[in-house]
Amino acid sequence: MASAVQDSRPGYGQLLRTPGAWTFLLPGFLARQPFAMLTIGIVLLVEHTTGSYGTAGAVSATTGVAMALFAPQSGKLADRFGQRAVLLPGVLVHAAGVSALIALALAHAPLWALLAVAVPTGASTPQVGPMVRARWASRLGGSPLMPTAAAFESVTDEFTFVVGPVLATALCTGVHPAAGLIAEAALTLAGGLLFASQRRSQPPVHRAHADGAPPVSALSVPGVRVLIVAFLGIGCVFGGMQVTLTAFTQDIGRPGINGVLYGIFAAGNMLAGVACGAIAWKVGPRRRLLVAYGLLALATTPLWAVTAVPLLGAVGLVVGLCIAPALITGYTLVESLVPAGARTEAFTWLTGSVALGQAAAATAAGQLADRYAPSTGFLVPLAGTVLALTVLLALRAHLLPRSTGRIVTPATGDASADDDLRAAACDGPSEGGAERGVGHRTTVTVD
Repeated sequence: MASAVQDSRPGYGQLLRTPGAWTFLLPGFLARQPFAMLTIGIVLLVEHTTGSYGTAGAVSATTGVAMALFAPQSGKLADRFGQRAVLLPGVLVHAAGVSALIALALAHAPLWALLAVAVPTGASTPQVGPMVRARWASRLGGSPLMPTAAAFESVTDEFTFVVGPVLATALCTGVHPAAGLIAEAALTLAGGLLFASQRRSQPPVHRAHADGAPPVSALSVPGVRVLIVAFLGIGCVFGGMQVTLTAFTQDIGRPGINGVLYGIFAAGNMLAGVACGAIAWKVGPRRRLLVAYGLLALATTPLWAVTAVPLLGAVGLVVGLCIAPALITGYTLVESLVPAGARTEAFTWLTGSVALGQAAAATAAGQLADRYAPSTGFLVPLAGTVLALTVLLALRAHLLPRSTGRIVTPATGDASADDDLRAAACDGPSEGGAERGVGHRTTVTVD
């Protein structure tokens, strides 16, 4: 088996030939498009009916926070009762919530009414991306294709966030202010129901262990808690870049280039994501995450001091290039850290963390831009990534894969070497420890 894996270079072509993959990929792609249309659709409609960006931002932020808080519960229910059981009522509630929000906004309802409807609208947002990732994990198991699948999903997410806002904006400005949200609700309903109908590819349900104990919660896994902090930092980059680029371009009198600069940043993220999936990694995921996150924190350092537009575009491209490796590796680690019965929940925790970090960073960057110079908002991505990197380095031991057996080594009195051996054994042959050994030691795994 080992030689077969070494001879077979994992790649996108091999990934897409996975039996049954297309049965959930195409419906999943359709069902996740509305995810990126919701926020911008709310902002454009509420601003049109109230004339206030502050009100529109408050309603949109409420929706995002509700989604971030309730998404893990949706994932936990999907693990225990099946994705179909969660999606069917979820898409119906979401479509009803969006419809009510449209009706209230067009009727010029008070802010409290809009906020009240925004909560169930955000809470019921279908978590299709995490569900697709859980299906990949169920299909591929411990296959070397898992990093490729994580990269593929990251690129798909990024593409969604490029297409979705453009489609929603075009509908709201060219057809009707409510057209973006109407399309979002319709796509959610149609795509969600189609994705839910693909029963054969959904992961097995894990309601209880053989001894009757309830399934393990993803949040009880220390490594997941560490990854949540890491993904909060990544969300700070997204939120801080969005708001600060807008403030910066308006301040210099060139608001039209905001979309270009953010597009360069997003393009860097997509290019790095494609490259990550095409590389046959020989370094374990924990080490890759630490290196990638360190580079991300370093890349955000000069943002606040840049004043020239071309240079800001170049630095933004580098930041985008550094995001995808950290994001993809974090998702890859879930497969080895979390039991199969809690993976959808784990993926939703990470997705929700990005959304929560994004909302917090957008608020903080906006405050800094209003009170000081617009470029000071770029300090938010730097602060978020540095703090998250500190936590990653301090708690990196929790990112070692779950042990599937017992490692027996002679006592040598060398604590650091013992740690290296344990890491090599957990990271597998890709780290080189299992094949080459470490010094004179022998690693024995007992099932």
